[in-house]
Amino acid sequence: MRKFLILFAVLLGSTAQVKAQELFVITEPASNVPAGSISVGINQSLLNRESSDNYYYNLAPTVSWGTTKNLMFKADGFFSNDYSNSLAFRGASIYTKYRFLSEDDLHSHFRMAAFGRVSTNNEVSITEALDLMGTNSGFQVGIVATKLIKKVAISASLSGVHATNLDESMLGRDFNDFGTEYTLSVGKLMLPKVYTDFNQTNVNAMVEFKGQTLNKSGKSYLDVVPSIQFIFNSRARLDLAYKQELYSSLDRSSSSGFLFNFQYTFFNVSN
Repeated sequence: MRKFLILFAVLLGSTAQVKAQELFVITEPASNVPAGSISVGINQSLLNRESSDNYYYNLAPTVSWGTTKNLMFKADGFFSNDYSNSLAFRGASIYTKYRFLSEDDLHSHFRMAAFGRVSTNNEVSITEALDLMGTNSGFQVGIVATKLIKKVAISASLSGVHATNLDESMLGRDFNDFGTEYTLSVGKLMLPKVYTDFNQTNVNAMVEFKGQTLNKSGKSYLDVVPSIQFIFNSRARLDLAYKQELYSSLDRSSSSGFLFNFQYTFFNVSN
């Protein structure tokens, strides 16, 4: 825990003159995909399986579209392995975000946006934690705010989550299909120290916190996700991260593991 707190302090410490990207690994900032652009990617994770010594491998192809400067849409597909380690299609998700506030200054800006997600999953869930990114069918609505100050980006969100594919007979008295989700993300542009052109490789370090509280029982969890991110030619993005559970009072399918993401953006596709 002490190492995570030290990293958090380091990320907040710089005040150089170059702006940071608002591109987080597990959370969405209030900024959108550029208008008229399409981003395609592959998100992968290798997570511990709480009920056995095996691991969950999750594969999520994703496509994002910036329809205007204030509105974007994203579609995700979910694949994961079962206990026989066979990779199978699990479900899909549609996400949208509308930026309704923008305040710009010389070396900083502030954004706020509302977002929503609808997910479907072809299995019944028997875990207490609600997860619309591969486990649960349901919907989510929320609000996110992002502040950029020179090299540092800070983002926080609050949302409500409802799952529709829970097995009430298995969960019994602890059945909770509504939850509150909250996130805090901090990222810092580490390299380059000085920009000379858009083809320079950017290196971002970040730490993200994601938590959830079930509305009925009050059970909750909190994860921390430190990561490093590389941006190539202002188009391609590679994320390397590790998720670690800080605490949990509810049943989860997995609590820790590695995340690997790659995305590529095609600018001005629909303009």
